[in-house]
Amino acid sequence: MKKAELVFIPWPGITHLVPTVGVAKLLVDRDERFSITFLIMRIRFDPKTDSYIDSVSAVCKRTRFIDLLKDEPDPNQPRKNPFSLIVEQIPQVKEAVSKLVRRSELSPDSPRVAGIVLDMFCTSMIDVANEFGVPSYLFFASNASFLGLEFYFQALHDEQKLDPTEFKDSNAELVVPFLANPLPAKVLPSALLRKEWSSPLLGQVRRFRECKGIMVNTFEELESHAGNYFSNGNTPPVYPVGPVLNLNRDDDFENTYKDIKQWLDDQPQSSVVYLCFGSLGSFDVDQLKEIACALEQSGYRFLWSLRQPPPKGNMEAPSDHVNLQEVLPEGFIDRTAKIGKIIGWAPQIEILSHSSIGGFVSHCGWNSTLESIWFGVPIAALPLHAEQQLIAFQMIVELGLAVEIKMDYRLDLFNKDGDESTITAEEIERGIRCLMELDHGKRKKLKEMSEKSRKALMNSGSSYAWLSHFIQDVLDNMP
Repeated sequence: MKKAELVFIPWPGITHLVPTVGVAKLLVDRDERFSITFLIMRIRFDPKTDSYIDSVSAVCKRTRFIDLLKDEPDPNQPRKNPFSLIVEQIPQVKEAVSKLVRRSELSPDSPRVAGIVLDMFCTSMIDVANEFGVPSYLFFASNASFLGLEFYFQALHDEQKLDPTEFKDSNAELVVPFLANPLPAKVLPSALLRKEWSSPLLGQVRRFRECKGIMVNTFEELESHAGNYFSNGNTPPVYPVGPVLNLNRDDDFENTYKDIKQWLDDQPQSSVVYLCFGSLGSFDVDQLKEIACALEQSGYRFLWSLRQPPPKGNMEAPSDHVNLQEVLPEGFIDRTAKIGKIIGWAPQIEILSHSSIGGFVSHCGWNSTLESIWFGVPIAALPLHAEQQLIAFQMIVELGLAVEIKMDYRLDLFNKDGDESTITAEEIERGIRCLMELDHGKRKKLKEMSEKSRKALMNSGSSYAWLSHFIQDVLDNMP
């Protein structure tokens, strides 16, 4: 029986790391021949990453985490894009992989390095895999339609010299083969529309084509059109193996967050609007006041995860507010004390799974979207950056599983120089009312998709089968 070791090189931000660890766990749980080594690059900006790695490293079987040397950023140097940061890590990764390969050569009982599994940002590490003669695979932490969009625009650019940045501020609608409906250019991902990001992004996608296969955190039943697109043989094999979620409950939830749990326990079933905008989501004071006014005017119960943005140009994650009185309308906290609760960061799984939650005002990050589907909680979409506008379009138009606040709203992730317009309280209130008064047909449709997401991972499910295909292909391609 061949023992196979896969080397995972994730992007070290928490939103990528969690599903990557999740898919590694699926692999070792499924096949005892597999072991996993994670190479953790110390270029991350989210302090939660360390505590997460500590928690999972103690319980993940046949999985270990190797920390690479930390590269402290120079505050006096211009901020680098993620692709440049990854390239700087190549010597350290090469040294670590060399040790793993040498160990397997010296000891017949050691597992052989069967491949390197890369994050979407880490394709420069394909050169390391090639140097050691091992296959490269990709774990794509977002959805299949975004992957299809990247392949689509890369092909258009290289074959027809089309520059995707030409669609910035365009009202065009694009007919694309991986979606059922025409795609408005206004919901294209920010990176495709900005000169400084578009070129490195397309360069990254060219390297996707060098991989032996691509695992995607989605499931067939959710993105059937994208599945058809990838079946034409023009890309590496694509394996929809999701939803990959961290469903482990926080043991300390009832202690550390007992005030949140108690408050939720005291609310009627499906009565609470939960507002959360991800690990990087935050708003300026003017927008916060509009959200607050919308909540108060709607009269619905609410649980609001409210974070303050880092200084402009700073790549750190948002932090909890020190003084809420300074950023919210005067008297808001007192007037809404009986129906609302404002919190900082809190475990989202525990909140979305609570019976009192009736709707989710979300940025449409892919992890949050999959969690909302899993627990059958409808979304009111307010995307901010990255591919979130595309996901909002899918949820609202393609799937009919969400309602809109503003589908094409856009903020720059770090400079906050995207759509500087403020969404009015009236627009937000309208979205909240549509969310909480969602008709029976849409709620039924969401419930059905929730059931499909769970069945996909079961023994006879589509994602279970695709993971089996991936495992067999890895073993067949072992060097």
